[in-house]
Amino acid sequence: MTNPAVEFNNVSKRYFIGERSIRTLRDDLSRWIGRLLNKGIESQKELWALKEVNFRIKAGESVGLIGANGSGKTTIFKLISRISLPTQGKVRVNGKVGSLIDLNAGFHPELTGLENIYLNAAIRGMRRRDIKKKLEEILDFSEIERFKDTPVKHYSAGMKVRLGFAVAVSCPFDILLVDEVLAVGDVSFQKKCLERIAELKKESKTILFVSHDMDKVRQVCPRAICLSQGKVISDGGIDSMPGIC
Repeated sequence: MTNPAVEFNNVSKRYFIGERSIRTLRDDLSRWIGRLLNKGIESQKELWALKEVNFRIKAGESVGLIGANGSGKTTIFKLISRISLPTQGKVRVNGKVGSLIDLNAGFHPELTGLENIYLNAAIRGMRRRDIKKKLEEILDFSEIERFKDTPVKHYSAGMKVRLGFAVAVSCPFDILLVDEVLAVGDVSFQKKCLERIAELKKESKTILFVSHDMDKVRQVCPRAICLSQGKVISDGGIDSMPGIC
């Protein structure tokens, strides 16, 4: 059997409400004493973002993740990206992961558009000579050629999103995570994005697509996984999804 691009085996993810990412010794001692005194502090603060999630996505497949806010879609993306680790179960990812999530992130406002292209692409693992080869393509797609020497702090929100998308899809990846990218920008930009995603599908890239716009999900994905309260409630053809999705 061919290795899947992404596989979740009985995956659960727990967070603690109000927990800081960096804890002090005092925090750890307080938690330890609370457990000794059996005050139930831990259970009161627990939040299970995912509960026993199972799915398998083949290489080259395009799959929509759908569900209400807080259903677990973003947590799944964090686990695939290795930003977070599962509390229980196993996540398998075969291939380099690229992401179209918060396209304004990673830009330094004081640097020019051109400088930010090199910086952002380098962060995503591209070498300088490879960035140079893609530069014309990035500038053309983002439509910022005239403003490439202008600091990004003077760019409109739309310009930043176009630039972020252009850089992200120009970097090497096998699996692409797309999170509500088409909820921003004008109609023309959205059309360009959908056309580029269609090209990536022809290149057999694996795409996981999150959107609340079911029409756009249908354009990209023949299959969808529907989540509710951290659980998979349906997995199949996009038109077979239950009304709750």
